[in-house]
Amino acid sequence: MTPKTSWHYENFEPAGSAIGFRITRKLDEVQSPFQKIEIYETTDWGNLMLIDGAVMLTTRDNFLYHEMMSHPALFTHANPKRVVIIGGGDCGTLREVLKHPGVERAVQCDIDEQVTRMSEKYFPELCDSNADPRAQLLFDDGIAYMKNCEPGSVDVVIVDSTDPVGPAEGLFNKSFFESCFRALKDDGILVQQSESPLVLLDLIKAMRAEMGKAGFTSFQTLPFPQPCYPTGWWSCTLARKGQGFDFREADARAKTFASKYYSADIHRGAATLPPFVAEALGG
Repeated sequence: MTPKTSWHYENFEPAGSAIGFRITRKLDEVQSPFQKIEIYETTDWGNLMLIDGAVMLTTRDNFLYHEMMSHPALFTHANPKRVVIIGGGDCGTLREVLKHPGVERAVQCDIDEQVTRMSEKYFPELCDSNADPRAQLLFDDGIAYMKNCEPGSVDVVIVDSTDPVGPAEGLFNKSFFESCFRALKDDGILVQQSESPLVLLDLIKAMRAEMGKAGFTSFQTLPFPQPCYPTGWWSCTLARKGQGFDFREADARAKTFASKYYSADIHRGAATLPPFVAEALGG
């Protein structure tokens, strides 16, 4: 018997478009002190998580985002030992970070514990590394955490946030980036999810400008496919105090862990921006 299905659509006003998923049933819902989290079962994309009605991840395609938010930065840094993840409550980015044997400590600080609890239940594969002794899961204000970080104590900061509204609004401005700059070592790298380069280039430009005001001098935006997000094309932006984003290509080619999307060739290709993006971002 074919299960009864319906569709969930997310309208994306800035692009005049929508993304839809065919769903069979609602699995769970919780209203945390910060946001509404819903889990649906889909016909083709595994489980689907929504936060305040916006798609956060699906079982089928989350690897694209999690791998690109972590591996390019970790293979660009010469020797990343201490990593901080702000947000990232679904724990997928944490899992990818801890695939790097040189990482000695990875702190994940998400304000909403319910995101992690829902992920443990409905996306357990993303939480494989939660019990790793190198991992520390905090449920607290990421802005305050970065502000209180010891100066020069972190190698890589990954800002795995929702869109710049609601609880995540404060993660896209000069004040927060100054805290990241201060916490990073001289060769440290900041990574921020930076939305769609197809329709939100102005946001990426503004973000890079705020990073510059905070003291960062080099920037690299890496686009990648992400079918469950508006336009199906997403990006992350790296910032660092020094110059250049040459990555450890030999190490990336010889990596000892499996990945579904990231590779040395994908990394090299993502660093070559389409002309319209390169022009908009100034090269």
